[in-house]
Amino acid sequence: MDSPQSMDSTAYWTTAPGAGEFRRARLRPPGVGEALVRSLYSGVSRGTEMLVYRGEVPPEVAGRMRAPFQEGEFPFPVKYGYLSVGVVEQGPDDLLGRRTFCLYPHQDRYVVPVDALTVIPDDVPSRRAVLAGPVETALNALWDAPPCIGDRIAVIGGGMIGASLAVLLSRFPLGRLQLVDTDPVKRDMARAMGIEAVEPEALQAECDIIYHASTTEAGLAQGLERLGDEGELVELSWFGSHVPAVPLGTSFHARRLRITASQVSTIGRARRYRRTHAARMDLVMHMLQDPVFDALISGESGFADLPGAIAGLAQGELPTLCRAIRYPDPGPRG
Repeated sequence: MDSPQSMDSTAYWTTAPGAGEFRRARLRPPGVGEALVRSLYSGVSRGTEMLVYRGEVPPEVAGRMRAPFQEGEFPFPVKYGYLSVGVVEQGPDDLLGRRTFCLYPHQDRYVVPVDALTVIPDDVPSRRAVLAGPVETALNALWDAPPCIGDRIAVIGGGMIGASLAVLLSRFPLGRLQLVDTDPVKRDMARAMGIEAVEPEALQAECDIIYHASTTEAGLAQGLERLGDEGELVELSWFGSHVPAVPLGTSFHARRLRITASQVSTIGRARRYRRTHAARMDLVMHMLQDPVFDALISGESGFADLPGAIAGLAQGELPTLCRAIRYPDPGPRG
């Protein structure tokens, strides 16, 4: 049985632009239909979490951009995050001792409804499982714009979302697949996973679908330019408070190009009426059985070092894919 002190928790809060701190809080015991989870790993998203860290969440979409278990309000102070892997310590018998994924912020222990948890298969390592979030986003993009056999596809942007998407696309019988990024490190990573990775200048034209995830105006403009007539660009970037220039002049209308917004909170239209969020996450866990995804985790830090790791990511001092955060093993408790 947990002592009152052991029901305390520690969480990371962003408190000002470029600043964060740990805060302690008392956890209540789990009730009926709830579970107490002890964290094993969490993951830091280089995209959305850095916008939150800089205070760049636009007020107009602050409500929509809330994480499921966020505390506080944008811009600050806010407890934010959504890539957590842990083990159930209290709850229903069928979950006790099971590893689970949850869309929870960076916190060492937490209580959540059991329907917020996805059980992790035995053959998916805990560290790899933090990638369930970006892989779910990538899967949803494929449902928003499903590729066909022989399609010529490009992914612009080799971050967590773009690289996850390229891995999933590599399983399709495509005519061509290119991942585009300006960073040679990301290109080398993609090539190590068996994916053709090129500089922007080498992106081939006449693409059927381009998935854009670079969060840059240049990437968006190039994506539209390299589409074939009546081609589709799927926009996965979230620009925060920045309003990008979109080249809708010249031949955009004459070529009947399409731009589709993709966002993971709503199931892609191709499967919206036949899949649930839980079913989508179960499929993600099946995808994560492939060890190729390990390449998307660019480093690891201890939970105690999380403030420095987030600052290092924001300042470009650490590799810019997923940063795994390892939580300490508390050892036996009386």
